[in-house]
Amino acid sequence: MITAAHTETSALKASYNLSYIWLISVVAAMGGLLFGWDWVVIGGAKPFFQRYFNLTSEAQIGWANSCALVGCLIGAIAAGALSDKFGRKKLLIFAALLFAGTSLGNAFAPNFTSFIAWRILGGVAIGLASSLSPMYISEAAPAQMRGKLVAINQLTVVIGILFAQYLNWFLVRNLPAGATDEFIRNSWFGQQGWRWMFGLTAVPSVLFFLGMLLVPESPRWLAKNGKGEAAQGILKKIGGTEYAEAAVAEIRTTLAKEEIQHVRFSDLLEPRMRKVLVLGIVLAVFQQWCGINVIFNYAEEIFHAAGYDISSVLKNIAWTGSVNLIFTILALGIVDRGGRRGLMLFGSAALAIIYTAMGAFYFMGVKGLPLLLLVLAAIGCYAVSLAPVTWVVISEIFPNRIRGAAMAVAVSSLWIACFLLTYTFPILNGALGSAGTFWLYAAISVAGFIFVKFKLPETKGKTLEQLERELVD
Repeated sequence: MITAAHTETSALKASYNLSYIWLISVVAAMGGLLFGWDWVVIGGAKPFFQRYFNLTSEAQIGWANSCALVGCLIGAIAAGALSDKFGRKKLLIFAALLFAGTSLGNAFAPNFTSFIAWRILGGVAIGLASSLSPMYISEAAPAQMRGKLVAINQLTVVIGILFAQYLNWFLVRNLPAGATDEFIRNSWFGQQGWRWMFGLTAVPSVLFFLGMLLVPESPRWLAKNGKGEAAQGILKKIGGTEYAEAAVAEIRTTLAKEEIQHVRFSDLLEPRMRKVLVLGIVLAVFQQWCGINVIFNYAEEIFHAAGYDISSVLKNIAWTGSVNLIFTILALGIVDRGGRRGLMLFGSAALAIIYTAMGAFYFMGVKGLPLLLLVLAAIGCYAVSLAPVTWVVISEIFPNRIRGAAMAVAVSSLWIACFLLTYTFPILNGALGSAGTFWLYAAISVAGFIFVKFKLPETKGKTLEQLERELVD
């Protein structure tokens, strides 16, 4: 047990049961691990299934890499429509089962059509987990720890990315340097290796399923749906009797005079809701359009343009995952101390500078280590700022009554933006070249900096109910 810090702005003082808080947060964050694993595994498998299925056009390659985002959008919308009705826990359990089934479906896909269908269904699981895991943690976490605990979800995303990247590299580490397309297509790497990359995702999926059976439902969802005693019981385990009573009373105050049982998406368009909804949507879209995800999804093209062969590309991908992990851990230590707004401004400005330099290097024909170092710098800056902080902010700024539906809209916007980013990269790269493409991402980063500077308030250290009063009422 620890006593709440005297600097906490909330009136909810408590002795927190840290072991219980961390248990439910880490289990819920397993959804993030699977999100990262399933999302990035395609980057290492792409050079092999592309040859196996004989994909030759930019449209086919772009569709193979981006089709899961259609499922992500469906999953994010479903999360909002169903989680307010059935709860966060049940849908996360369903997502775990879906992760397991679709990973095996992709592993055994006999043709490209079947592969696409399973990727889209896997995207549904990603969409559910990406929306519900941070929401669940946000609704259970004490105010002064919420940033760190929600950022744990981003840490598990990064761990999932890293596991997938090292697994991909391990499975093809013996691929001969300079191997021809025909050799790759007919070898174990091209026939079976990429299937193992997808199939092994089933292992953490089962662990996630078992873990979710052990954790409680979100206390704020329970309170919202007339189950105050159950909510108070969970909050009592988190912070003791006085904390539980005060928390439930504060939740009920924000829900007073509201029609809480039937939330319509049209409710989000009420004048007092629009400002916070627009804030969440723009931040979600910016997190994607800043361009970092093309490095994960199109690592082969980016590093090939920098002069690396396939085996070196996969090793470089593993380096990107390692840097991603290190800087995400750093973010955990500062997101509740340094605040959300400052980190978002830092990330926006740093990416604008790094992308400008990357574009210049591509334009001048600089290859090898200098470009690799810039890529790693971009990932480090993103991992300590926009990656975790965006999820923290969009999980905490929406009112209790509409949080499920509002999160669904924000996360759906994120996945639409990610689809456009992923699908258009081969097209932009072909039309503008690598230099022009990264200069475009630099311009978007500048625009994001301006938006954060003038529109994003600081949210650290405040309860969800305090934020609701400040941002909406």
